[in-house]
Amino acid sequence: MCSDNASGGLEAVDNGRRRLLVAASSAMAAIGLTAVAVPFIRSMDPSLRAKSAGASVKVDIAKLEYGQQVTIEWRGKPVWILRRSEEMLRMMEEPEHRKQLRDPDSKVYTQQPLYAQNAYRSIDAEYLVVIGICTHLGCVPNFRPEVAPEDLGAEWIGGYFCPCHGSRYDLAGRVYRGVPAPTNLVVPPYHFHTATLVEVGVDYEDAMQGGKG
Repeated sequence: MCSDNASGGLEAVDNGRRRLLVAASSAMAAIGLTAVAVPFIRSMDPSLRAKSAGASVKVDIAKLEYGQQVTIEWRGKPVWILRRSEEMLRMMEEPEHRKQLRDPDSKVYTQQPLYAQNAYRSIDAEYLVVIGICTHLGCVPNFRPEVAPEDLGAEWIGGYFCPCHGSRYDLAGRVYRGVPAPTNLVVPPYHFHTATLVEVGVDYEDAMQGGKG
């Protein structure tokens, strides 16, 4: 027969084994949960690799009012979406205003897709979609929609003013004469899924080829 000491020793060993098995099982369960949870959590947000590669960005502009602008990020750059009123569009086409512009008809066509090579540099005249980076040295201009402010002069009809070196652009992103910036602001590829859902980074033809709506 085993002695009491021997029996107590076996119980201690058994208890130790049970604790070890429980700890091992818990550890394996934790590893399993982590393996499942990490891909799930990652799937909730766009990957950094996709962002750096220039993944497209969708934005709903249904609540954007006339004269208002929203800024989104695409490829690490600010992209402005401005809703223009009929009065804004009218002032941009005034002959006296056009004379102040370096490239009023966007003849430097590489700055925008074919579908934006028109008077308003846009698919829909009501909405301007443009990269908000000055074409001089890469500063971000200020949005100045007010007409004839004291610091910009009586001929200012609204637009963008670069605080770094004084370059000016109108509400179609067209550069003024006599400023450091050599060309108009760049229009990125984009298209409308609906009247107010814009996707920046993919133009209409590429979207159709890729099976997107």
